[in-house]
Amino acid sequence: MQRRKLGSLEVSCIGLGCMSMTPIYGQPDPSEAIATIQRAVDLGVDLIDTSDVYGGGKNEELVGRAIKGRRDKVVLATKFGNLQTPDGKQSVCGRPEYVIEACEKSLKRLGEDVIDLYYIHRVDTEVPVEDTVGAMVELKRQGKIRHLGISEASPSTLRRAHKAHAMAALQTEYSLWTRDAEDGLFDVCQELGIGYVAYSPLGRGFLTGTISGTNDLAEKDRRRAHPRFQAGNLSRNVALLPTIKALAARENCTPAQLALVWVLSRRPFVVALPGTSHRKWLEQNVKAAEITVSPATLAALDKAFPKGAAAGARYPEPQLKRIGV
Repeated sequence: MQRRKLGSLEVSCIGLGCMSMTPIYGQPDPSEAIATIQRAVDLGVDLIDTSDVYGGGKNEELVGRAIKGRRDKVVLATKFGNLQTPDGKQSVCGRPEYVIEACEKSLKRLGEDVIDLYYIHRVDTEVPVEDTVGAMVELKRQGKIRHLGISEASPSTLRRAHKAHAMAALQTEYSLWTRDAEDGLFDVCQELGIGYVAYSPLGRGFLTGTISGTNDLAEKDRRRAHPRFQAGNLSRNVALLPTIKALAARENCTPAQLALVWVLSRRPFVVALPGTSHRKWLEQNVKAAEITVSPATLAALDKAFPKGAAAGARYPEPQLKRIGV
């Protein structure tokens, strides 16, 4: 497995996002999810990523069970500050006292003494980011976290956070159909030596080529609430898929693998973080790290998926207000 740097932290070039291992895109099998994490470690995938908001903390508990006995082979990442109340309402909290409390709870759920990479999941616009980072620095001083990160921050916020304390990584969505990072974020990461962790590099499963309509999504699949997966938008987006399918066939790989190769080709500090709760998809994704495709294929993908090609916003309106701030 190729290695890449997130600041001073070295990780596998492909990580494993664990969000879908608790109900969000359907009802996953916990045993298969745990087996998927363990298989990832066996294959050399060491960046294992979760959050305290996934499954109301259940995701961290599952990850903790999965990595028991394998901790020395794992770069454990989790996040705080993205809140969801029992009635489904969402908010953000970056207050220093909350940061300390959230970390303690995450460590307990994970069954660990230290988190390798701790992220601000969403930026709290009511609290100076320097204050939030200050609490994380205290956690680092106490030996409870090793590296700091931030998610879905604007270039200016990223600079402020990094000035307060070095950010190892920025985690933000990036894929063929979500290329916002090219508008400044990549440049700031390169300038400051910050790694970029690309979540949803397969477009929440869309770029696998297996979704052709809403009937392909489970009844309680959260993607049904996302504009890009709704009615007219989805049919327009599906029209983008023949090109990636044809190019993948020409390169003797799957559309998912080709989408990951493209993400990894963008900058040397980009790490891809596809998520899955199934070993068969994990194994397919991991093989992308070994695939080399022609420059002509990468150029053709670039042309077929220009910035703004996807129909619909990448999040529902309430969530859009909490990203890129």
